[in-house]
Amino acid sequence: MTEQTPNPAQAAANEEAETPRAGDAAPATDRPAATGGASAAAPARGPASGGAATVSELEDRLRRALADLDNLRKRYDRELARERAAERARLAALWLPIVDDLDRALEHADGDPTALIEGIRAVRDQAVTTLAQLGFPRFTDVGRPFDPARHEAMGVVRADAPAGTVVAAVRPGYGNDESLLRPAGVVVAGGSSNG
Repeated sequence: MTEQTPNPAQAAANEEAETPRAGDAAPATDRPAATGGASAAAPARGPASGGAATVSELEDRLRRALADLDNLRKRYDRELARERAAERARLAALWLPIVDDLDRALEHADGDPTALIEGIRAVRDQAVTTLAQLGFPRFTDVGRPFDPARHEAMGVVRADAPAGTVVAAVRPGYGNDESLLRPAGVVVAGGSSNG
């Protein structure tokens, strides 16, 4: 292959044509370097044409990454909605036997009142068991020190118990130390009656 040396006017015109203007994309060239000093000319031209390709490639990768992120968000939203629906259905299924037992108790409401009361107690026990299975066991904590995280003070009385001790439960609480559904409504000892 023979090397040709272009005249200086032609080289200046080629260089001016290859220099990108502000806002223009750098043109891609398939021509080899026109001068014998290819190593000196290539860095000046290479980044300009390679830069446009790199920017285009990076923009394409950015668009793809944003689309993937959007698809991931949509898939997560669908899975979350599906999991919530499944959990609601599981919870409702646990309560169906309780509703059935209440219906049976109401059917026998005209009969013996003692049997009705026993039936209602059995349904209540079944509901309490269901809450415990869901992670919310029933508690009253009578005799334990008052804990504002687990108890709601409904009143204070003088009692033969150390001050700050739960002496009665007005309303039971449901839950445990990690997950509290409702605090227990309690009456707290305010001091000794011998005092």
